[in-house]
Amino acid sequence: MEMAKVTVRGQITIPIEIRKRLNIKDGDKVVFLEENGKIVMENSAMVALREVQDAFKGEAERLGLKTEQDVVNLVKEVRKEMWEERHANHD
Repeated sequence: MEMAKVTVRGQITIPIEIRKRLNIKDGDKVVFLEENGKIVMENSAMVALREVQDAFKGEAERLGLKTEQDVVNLVKEVRKEMWEERHANHD
């Protein structure tokens, strides 16, 4: 169990072991979430990443992406379409 003291201004120093476990670096932001009646502190970047992953859940299957090469091919195709659109207006 780690402990931190709250200052008069409501500030705390997050113990090093907790920072390591949450992968919190200088300048990172943390979020406080309520889960099952408890307050949980997390690295905000990790929370954002999970939200993006959840938002895209099932999209790979819907798009027929089964391998890393499928993703690479899709990116190439999108880039080609964007290039063609950009240069089609310059004729």
